[in-house]
Amino acid sequence: MMPLDLSISTQLTAALTPDLIVMGGAMLLLLVSVWGPESASRARVVAVGTVLVCLAAIGAIVAMWLQGITALPGVIAIDNFRWASDIIFLVATIVTVMLAVDYAKRERMIVVESYVLLLLATSGMMLLAAARDLMLVFLGIELMSISVYVLAGLNRRSSKAAEAALKYFLLGAFSTGFLLYGIALIYGGTGSVNLQHIAAAIGARGALGNPMLMVGMALLLVGFGFKVAAVPFHMWTPDVYEGAPTPFTAYMAAAVKAAAFAAFLRVWIEAFPNARAAWLGPVTGLAIATMFGGNIIALAQKNMKRLLAYSSIAHAGYLLLAVAAGTPRGASAFLFYLVAYTLATMGAFGVVIALARYGEKNENIADYAGLWQTRPALALAMAVFMLALLGFPIAGGIGFFAKWYVLQAAIEGPVPMVWPSVALVVASMISAGYYLNVTIVMFMQPRPAGAPEPERTPALTELVIGATAIVILVLGIFPSRVVQWTCESVPGATLGTPCQVEAPSAALGPQR
Repeated sequence: MMPLDLSISTQLTAALTPDLIVMGGAMLLLLVSVWGPESASRARVVAVGTVLVCLAAIGAIVAMWLQGITALPGVIAIDNFRWASDIIFLVATIVTVMLAVDYAKRERMIVVESYVLLLLATSGMMLLAAARDLMLVFLGIELMSISVYVLAGLNRRSSKAAEAALKYFLLGAFSTGFLLYGIALIYGGTGSVNLQHIAAAIGARGALGNPMLMVGMALLLVGFGFKVAAVPFHMWTPDVYEGAPTPFTAYMAAAVKAAAFAAFLRVWIEAFPNARAAWLGPVTGLAIATMFGGNIIALAQKNMKRLLAYSSIAHAGYLLLAVAAGTPRGASAFLFYLVAYTLATMGAFGVVIALARYGEKNENIADYAGLWQTRPALALAMAVFMLALLGFPIAGGIGFFAKWYVLQAAIEGPVPMVWPSVALVVASMISAGYYLNVTIVMFMQPRPAGAPEPERTPALTELVIGATAIVILVLGIFPSRVVQWTCESVPGATLGTPCQVEAPSAALGPQR
């Protein structure tokens, strides 16, 4: 359909429709959650309501997308990048609710408000993906972060959960200070916090001769570095991921990271395209340090949640390389990678939940020994998730094409990033040491004598594991539709030339 242009007076309402659905749904479900004593039945009602709110928001996004609604540049973006990001966040929220229902039953936790907090955090993520103003970026980060701080410490019986919440809160507040100082200095250097106005001011005056702007960009990079867990700003990640309830760890590793990166990408390519010479080196250096730091430390991990925490740090490095490309292909590769990473991460944490026992026990890699003998379906699914995160061809499904696509964007940019691309390949080879180790433990090590049999996987968790594994494999065979979808979802016109990419599958020959 032809794009439908909206007037300035109506574009803000249209832009915020999905966000208002999520925020309004959160307020209604908050009333339901407190309208009586906490109980398992009330928690199920709120959980179902949370899923319905997310589905309603997805429906509104799809309707606006199909109508081709666009708008004049403003503080809220109405573009396909925003819609694509929102769908990723909402799907991750639905998956988290499904995992949390089974987890809460096993851990005997009745915390009805957890689902409301998920919706509030998701509304902050949606605001982040849409923000074209640095103050809205700050509001979105705070709305998301405050909700996630509480989710991390939701298990009141766990000292690790309390420690995770406290660490997350303290370091999150510390990173917010960097972010705010950066915004203030950028305002002082350009006279605006609007992304388009910042880009215009830099284009007119230049960046290298403006020390205030340069320091502001550096502080903004540090603030985002904390939020995406880039090295050396990653210190909070393993402890928080290990201590938080596992469904919310999955949510932090997938949705929260995706939202922070969505804001990072939009700010960098819409506000600072004319300052690329100033930020390319630091962002590339951060990407390389993050790829190697996350992967090398992950080799020594014995706990699955800590291993996946360092894995998520390494993947932040791969995503930073897509941001550093600064091209339509880089933005498309970024979204493609988010899809693959979110599916594999949520599925892997689903297996962790399925195999764990009451009190967050049975989470060490050694506990997975001989899983193929007792639960072959779970072992196969976990192998798919590990190989997808590794970027292994065929068996890793869409994960292979995600890394291939990032490499293509980095090498074919206006300034070919050859050595960072080599670093990505080497870092991926290092990651094989721990991803393949999990697979070896499951398939090649015997089950310890006297080890208890894994409990039956709850229905919703089983559905999440099976669905994510199947989607990863299917998209690995037919990735072209996802490539086209991400290519049509690059943000803004500031990227320059249109996104025209060859489907990743073309590298392996024609599709049938």
